[in-house]
Amino acid sequence: MPFVGRAGQLLTKIIEACQFSRDEVYILNVLKCRPPDNRPPQPEEVANCRGYFERQLATIAPEFICCLGTSAAQALLQTDQPIGKLRGQWFTHGTAAVICTYHPSYLLRNPSAKRHVWDDMKLLMARMGIEVSPGPAEG
Repeated sequence: MPFVGRAGQLLTKIIEACQFSRDEVYILNVLKCRPPDNRPPQPEEVANCRGYFERQLATIAPEFICCLGTSAAQALLQTDQPIGKLRGQWFTHGTAAVICTYHPSYLLRNPSAKRHVWDDMKLLMARMGIEVSPGPAEG
């Protein structure tokens, strides 16, 4: 199961603050196995898994994608831009609207970034037509 432990618990809280449950979202990993020592994926590893990753996306046919962290955002968007430059704006992948934000593990190490994630989630919910209520960082 992706996103377990403290990062998973935080992700569940973020999902619930967006008025969803974990059962209502599909979590897709860029790689199909964990790199040694939980290091970021190497470009060749991403390339090796890309076909499978793209087939999963084609099967799911999401209307919206939220990339959590640098690895996901860079892999999906095929860019080398850091997450700080990618977050807070819209991209497309196929027919899906894509927004990028910080990874829950990053938030555990940098709690002040939670406000940025909530700002990104408000953008996502607004684009989805979900009425945005004050979130964990605001209420």
